[in-house]
Amino acid sequence: MSTPRIAFIGAGNMAASLIGGMRAQGVDASRLTASAPGADTRQRISDAYGIATFEDNAAAVANADVIVLAVKPQAMKAVCEALRPALHPAQLIVSIAAGITCDSLVAWLGEQPIVRCMPNTPALVRQGASGLYATARVTAEQKAAAEQLLAAVGLALWLDSEAQLDAVTAVSGSGPAYYFLLMEAMTQAGEALGLPREIAARLTLQTALGAAQMASSSDVDAAELRRRVTSPAGTTEAAIKAFQAGGFEALVEQALGAAAHRSKELAEQLSH
Repeated sequence: MSTPRIAFIGAGNMAASLIGGMRAQGVDASRLTASAPGADTRQRISDAYGIATFEDNAAAVANADVIVLAVKPQAMKAVCEALRPALHPAQLIVSIAAGITCDSLVAWLGEQPIVRCMPNTPALVRQGASGLYATARVTAEQKAAAEQLLAAVGLALWLDSEAQLDAVTAVSGSGPAYYFLLMEAMTQAGEALGLPREIAARLTLQTALGAAQMASSSDVDAAELRRRVTSPAGTTEAAIKAFQAGGFEALVEQALGAAAHRSKELAEQLSH
């Protein structure tokens, strides 16, 4: 399956980012299809990427090797049960829907090979981070196809257990919002210190970008990078001590724990 045929069920923002990433990697438009109920959505995807689009999900998957389920979690059961008669056993199912377990997908689709993944919104600018889990029916070739798909929009890492997807949701799935919150707070604090809001916002954004690039290209971890820029009795140390006095690390752990717990709750609710 060097160049698998991939069908997308649903053509929203995340599906569009994956299609765009595959096309940017040189995947021929003839290898990709998508389905969506709205004519405007189908036309937009067709115009942007040159791929065939369908209103009928069964028509979209007819010749596919890989089927990407990119519909809202609340709609997944109905979509899967309607799609089930159109499937054949060798088709790989890749679900990017949060909270839908592999057991639920098997119950709704039958015994298909399934990869469940948790991407995040920076995939829209091809800087995503995704965790992937494969069921026992997934072949090495199919795992490679799923990894190629998610790697087209950023980092794609395999997990040993499906339960770890709750932690991935807490760290990277919800994670962009944590950084946005910090950017928002830093901008407000800079403005309170006397900077024009636009300057505070631009300095905050560039600092976040620069720190992330330094960390991603460094051969040492974030803790060591922090130590290197924290001079004894300096301005950075004063800020770090203020963060830690407020229980920063414990608060982050509490926040991610809450996200992971909520992920488990949603999975239970959506499994019925």
